[in-house]
Amino acid sequence: MKLTTLLSTAVAVTLAAGSLAAQEFNLRFQTHYAPETVSGKLAQSFIDDVQTMSGGRVAIEMFWSSSVVSSTEGFDAAGSGVLDGEMHGGAYQTGKNPAFQFVGDPMGGYDNPYQLYGFLYHGGGLEAANELYNQYNMQLIGWWAAGQEAMSSSKPLRGPADLKDWKFRSPPGLETEIFAELGAKPIVMDFTEVFTALETGIIDGADASSLANNLGMGIYDIAKHATYPGFHSMPMDHVTINKGVWDGLPPDVQRIFMVAAEKLALETTMTFEIANREAAAKLTAQGVTLYDWSPEDRAAFRAGAQKAWDNWAVKTPEAQKLVDAHRKYMKLIGLLD
Repeated sequence: MKLTTLLSTAVAVTLAAGSLAAQEFNLRFQTHYAPETVSGKLAQSFIDDVQTMSGGRVAIEMFWSSSVVSSTEGFDAAGSGVLDGEMHGGAYQTGKNPAFQFVGDPMGGYDNPYQLYGFLYHGGGLEAANELYNQYNMQLIGWWAAGQEAMSSSKPLRGPADLKDWKFRSPPGLETEIFAELGAKPIVMDFTEVFTALETGIIDGADASSLANNLGMGIYDIAKHATYPGFHSMPMDHVTINKGVWDGLPPDVQRIFMVAAEKLALETTMTFEIANREAAAKLTAQGVTLYDWSPEDRAAFRAGAQKAWDNWAVKTPEAQKLVDAHRKYMKLIGLLD
């Protein structure tokens, strides 16, 4: 056989093998984000990283804007095999087990997302979280956090004393307990009602989203005060996968997913940190007053949050274990005595 024929055959075999490899793992994921949003673009980058680093062995089909099932049902859909994975958030699942609050948003816990990632990767957080996730046939791969959310207000928010009788929009759950403990008057209402409620004076302020997102919503046309950088809430989205699917992936592909999730976390935090800094500069120029609470005021808020944590920790053994893990790490880095 001629050399050229041998080379042609070898190339054909290699290409065929590559084609088969590209079809080795075809996975279906869902996220609540639309592809054109900042978070949607970050999720797409995660997909591209996994597919590229795997040499095409992994293909991920993403269903955007919760197009298969609702955002709250994505976790169950992946656990039951309707999907292979999902990129929503643990806080959607607190109805299953209060422990999910502490993998979704450990309110009043950390000052910034980097401390949160430290807990996940160096404080036993990933192991403790997966003891919870595995009960639902799911594996947590990583978190991606946009950063601290801001409190917006028509009144000054200089410190904990200004929370006394402060009426504000709050999501349901742990947050209402924390702020009530500190003398505020949380009012649970839908995210979409915030602007009108502020405009009509039903509320004095709102926990809505990040400084940049609040600016985009027009909240600061009415509310001329805000906390920045925030400290009270730092919700995390997660990257999860069906446990059976995860166990069926070879170690190198598992490692690719974990590395891609770590990159996603860093890119997400940096992207929103820049956006919030730009928003802060614009708002300051527009006459909005931004309040950066002192370490002492943050500690006072954290102490109030810890009382609410205790109320949630006793609800299930899994919640207690995660609260204990958070506190151990928070003491290690000096956030708790």
